Amino acid sequence: MDRSELESRISNDRSPVSAARQLLRESYDADADAFREGADVRALVRSRADTVDTVLRLIWNRYPFARSEDIALIAVGGYGRGELHPHSDIDLLILTREGMAPEWQDDLGAFITLLWDLKLDIGHSVRSMDESISAAREDISILTNLLETRTIAGPDSLRQALSEQAYSDEVSSDKAYFVAKREEQQQRHKKYGDTEYNLEPNVKGSPGALRDIQTIGWITKRHFGLQSIADLTRFSILTEEEHQILHEGETFLWRLRYGLQLIADRNENRLLFDHQRALAQMLGYQDQGKRLGVELMMQQYYRTVLALAEITDVLLQYYDEAIIGSGTEDEIRPLNKRFQMRNLYIEAINNQVFAYAPYAIMEIFVLMAQHPEIKGIRATTIRSLRAHRHLIDDAFRNDLAVTTLFMELMRTPHALDQTLSAMKKYNVLGRYLPEFGQIIGQMQHDLFHIYTVDAHTMRVIRNMVRVTGTEAQSEYPLASRLIHRLPKLDTLYIAGLYHDVAKGRGGDHSELGAIDAEAFCQRHHLSERDTQLISWLVENHLFMSMTAQRKDISDPDIIQAFARAMPSQAHLDYLYILTVCDISATNPKLWNTWRASLLRQLYIEAKRALRRGIDTPVDRQAWIDATREEAREILRAQNMTNEQIDKIWDTVDEEYFLQDSTVDIAWQTAAIIRHGDNPDPLVLIRDTRGGPTDGYSQIIIYMKDRVALFAATTAVLEQLNLNIVDARINSSEGPYSISSYVVLDEQGQPLGVDPARKERVRKRLIEELDDPEDYPDIIHRRTPRQLKHFAFPTEVTFSNDTINQRTVMEVITPDRPGLLARIGQVLLEHRVRLTNAKIATLGERVEDVFFITDEHGKPLSDPNVCQALQQHMSKMLDDIQ
Repeated sequence: MDRSELESRISNDRSPVSAARQLLRESYDADADAFREGADVRALVRSRADTVDTVLRLIWNRYPFARSEDIALIAVGGYGRGELHPHSDIDLLILTREGMAPEWQDDLGAFITLLWDLKLDIGHSVRSMDESISAAREDISILTNLLETRTIAGPDSLRQALSEQAYSDEVSSDKAYFVAKREEQQQRHKKYGDTEYNLEPNVKGSPGALRDIQTIGWITKRHFGLQSIADLTRFSILTEEEHQILHEGETFLWRLRYGLQLIADRNENRLLFDHQRALAQMLGYQDQGKRLGVELMMQQYYRTVLALAEITDVLLQYYDEAIIGSGTEDEIRPLNKRFQMRNLYIEAINNQVFAYAPYAIMEIFVLMAQHPEIKGIRATTIRSLRAHRHLIDDAFRNDLAVTTLFMELMRTPHALDQTLSAMKKYNVLGRYLPEFGQIIGQMQHDLFHIYTVDAHTMRVIRNMVRVTGTEAQSEYPLASRLIHRLPKLDTLYIAGLYHDVAKGRGGDHSELGAIDAEAFCQRHHLSERDTQLISWLVENHLFMSMTAQRKDISDPDIIQAFARAMPSQAHLDYLYILTVCDISATNPKLWNTWRASLLRQLYIEAKRALRRGIDTPVDRQAWIDATREEAREILRAQNMTNEQIDKIWDTVDEEYFLQDSTVDIAWQTAAIIRHGDNPDPLVLIRDTRGGPTDGYSQIIIYMKDRVALFAATTAVLEQLNLNIVDARINSSEGPYSISSYVVLDEQGQPLGVDPARKERVRKRLIEELDDPEDYPDIIHRRTPRQLKHFAFPTEVTFSNDTINQRTVMEVITPDRPGLLARIGQVLLEHRVRLTNAKIATLGERVEDVFFITDEHGKPLSDPNVCQALQQHMSKMLDDIQ
């Protein structure tokens, strides 16, 4: 059926619902197909509005009130602009001249009901002229809607009269409207963390997105009475280049929003992970090498909103001066021959300064760093900066005046991250350091790296600056002390700036970044010593975190190997601070007391090794003997006999005395002795203070060794909503085992904050673990951990720890319910013993390390056994639903 016939049926059939639904659906499908074929999204957005206009007008005209000159159907808001995405709200105002006529009420109710029957997302109000103006005075959102109106049906004179009043000072003054919209924008930006770099941005509401463009449009309409931002070019307020950036940016965001709503099949504006990959595919983004198509799409998004944010800042600053500052005298303070401060904004005295002195492009940011009272760059100077950015070429980058200024900037302590962020925002940093320019807006499609690479880098620099102050002493106590011992802070800042600069290129980003860092140092005339240190830091910036999180740092040989890799104590100090700042800038949930304590322990032990001399390693047996003797002294002081002590210690292997403090060993041993021959499991729970488990709860389980004990225990802990961060199994030739788990609750707190819950956990573990016949049911019970939206195949790798005579199995897999229990089950089926585990959940990604042996306590030596274990482990984990 063609469109004209459907329109006729809407007008004349007894019920227009069927024909109207068909017209809306056929138009929707045709526009969706056209979008997928690459049609102009602007035409499609207006096509949707035209179709809805037609349906509403035809239905409106079916009712007697349509013939009155005192009532009209008005489109307001985005629909009033003639813009409708596939599932956008359809905002309507039923406007009456003086009020509701009694004879209209039933028909209007029927009209609205019919629109609901069509499943249209209608938002409507029924108001008279006076009621509309009164509501606009009270509510800035209603006033904003009335600035964008179209008549769909009825006399247009009603809408025109309403608009004249809405734009008048009787409703809101120019100044009051601007202040209200600016405050509204600031609150909205605050909701999104005042950053364009959200992991799942809202293409409508996030900073730099569509709502910012609309805000400029609303203020423009209220101030000038213009209907389009493009008209600002006539007033020399908006340059042609700026208008093009706004137009192209809005078009790109419209394409994202249009495709997003087609995929979600609802009014969705959030670029959720659920939809990002499908949207990238729909818009034609292809994988390029190791860069995923979805990452390329998101990089274009971030770069687009950065550019839009720059322009909206310029325009809002102009309106601030024109509307708020009108009639007031400017406060001007000279800074040097080229720059001055006007009302706390820095500006060029002559807008051609960058043309005759290109080094001033760098100088302006140095001045901003040196004068913390400066609020920003004045709009006219931003435009001049943009007009002269092309001067940043190889000659500029190698100019001694420029490189000297940049190093002066790196040595200026005040808010370095803010200054560098401003350089990035105005596209100076990415041009001056092209290698950094490549990572601007570059995301990694996972939940571990929740910031783009450039945003993460700025947060690293921010952490470094914070660590120098007193406010960070409680969060980074060791780093706050060490940073004041560093010979040069700029060395640390440069390493932070370059540590991830080579991400996304393929190859080892640490090695490639070290090459870039070395070239930077040479170009900026740093000494050979500083150059080597910075390059070493960039190349090894992951070394400390990987050692702490994936290796057994209670092992003296691991400490000795780590210390041997440190060229000096200064290298260790720099690396520790860089590592702390890097981890805490990657993901707010990643930096916690557990990781902090691991790094602190590794640092302290490595420092001792360096002082002792890396050629004089600790005697392993002497360490074990000393630990046993100290713990024995504590126990003897509690009236424990040597016979009682040895009865327990003879059942555990020697590693038990490497991995716990003497106080912990004495506490556990005393509890076991007091437990006696009780057949029930002994479960001890306590919060820890000091040492590597500071701020966590430690659960000790002593009981007869069972083949599925690890799998059952981890399943119970997961079902209790406890997050396991470390696990250690000490079982030897005897019938008993001592298992240790370090845990937090779902709020990241130790169990001591809720003593009643701690007791419930203890009783539950005893009840569940006392009967090994229950273990199979426990292991397969579904745990409540939330599934994530990321899937990748499990990776299982093996290596042998020849010093400790065990095999290291690393498992990288998506976080899933019952994960540790399944791993324990697979180890059980292959008759593999678990002696220790390092548990690390990074966003949706689990990177766990297990120290295992065969049933005789030897490393796995048969490649076929490893291959069978790897295949079974991968299949078991990938099949979890």
